[in-house]
Amino acid sequence: MSDREDWLALAAVPGLGGQRIQQLLDQATVTEIRKMPESHLMAMGLKGSQISLLRQPDSKRLQEALRWCEQDNQQLLVLSDPAYPRLLKEISSPPPVLFIRGEPHWLCEPQLAIVGSRHASLDGREAAREFAAAMVAADYVVTSGLALGVDGHAHDSALKNGGATVAVLGSGLGRIYPAAHRELAGLIAEQGALVSEFWPSESPRPQHFPRRNRIISGLSVGVLVVEAALKSGSLITARYALEQDRDVFALPGSIYAPGSKGCNALIKSGAKLVESPVDIFEEVGALTHCAKSSQMSVSLPHPENEQLPFNAVLANVGNEATPVDVVAERCDQPVHEVMTQLLELELQGVITSVPGGYIRSRRG
Repeated sequence: MSDREDWLALAAVPGLGGQRIQQLLDQATVTEIRKMPESHLMAMGLKGSQISLLRQPDSKRLQEALRWCEQDNQQLLVLSDPAYPRLLKEISSPPPVLFIRGEPHWLCEPQLAIVGSRHASLDGREAAREFAAAMVAADYVVTSGLALGVDGHAHDSALKNGGATVAVLGSGLGRIYPAAHRELAGLIAEQGALVSEFWPSESPRPQHFPRRNRIISGLSVGVLVVEAALKSGSLITARYALEQDRDVFALPGSIYAPGSKGCNALIKSGAKLVESPVDIFEEVGALTHCAKSSQMSVSLPHPENEQLPFNAVLANVGNEATPVDVVAERCDQPVHEVMTQLLELELQGVITSVPGGYIRSRRG
């Protein structure tokens, strides 16, 4: 049996979990674990039924998974592989195997997660698109969960702005969920990657999605919550992010909007309130360097790929009044040059002059 089959056999044992598997791997390789005496395995905490399944896995299921991995643009990534994402490997319960459709190398690039409500408001959908566009412009991969609402808009905006995106599923990659996003999933596989720890034929189940969320945050250097109710999967992702020592960001919203209560609660609990992508880029530098050293740009394109001038200046104007001297300092440009650029952006309707500085207009 190959090393890949050994890994699948280990991953298929119910009740082990990533943390227990990691403890086993600290003592032996996966092939050695499968050959250990039963008494030794029981001493390591395995039950008799688990040992039986480890030694004699469901051959039909295993072969189906192997055949899936042999198809074009589909493969298996195991925990011991040098290509396994470094940040994900460091969480307390990393998935022992990852099924991937697309390019695995995107999982090792610096990623920022965007998550939020499946029933996002117009503003929430627009924010997801704008932040995703800025993230790919800054050479980040946008990571999310392929759900309806915020997730789907973040993925779509990343693709339409020429960037890469990673979708982590709560089902097997042979059972794309939700069905409405099958076409989007196909585009992601071409320009990024679909990822799941669940076997390709696995159906979506409610208990899968919290497990999926720990992978979204584990892959990322930071998590942005766009909109969320007080009880939502997005807050589960944020909690995982905090446990994994990732930065958590949240967009504030009206105290009267149910979809903003989760974000507002996160901010009260210590998440960083953000108004523009620059607020995120200022915070994630250290972990980004840990994932991979890269030269970042903070230019912010229009979500529909319109080429706007003075991107560095535009990226530093948000939804609250920003004084000219603050914009100049952030851009490291002379004040008189920044004033000229701001004036042209205002003439184009991208920003608006208000008492105290400039704010971004709806078009910007």
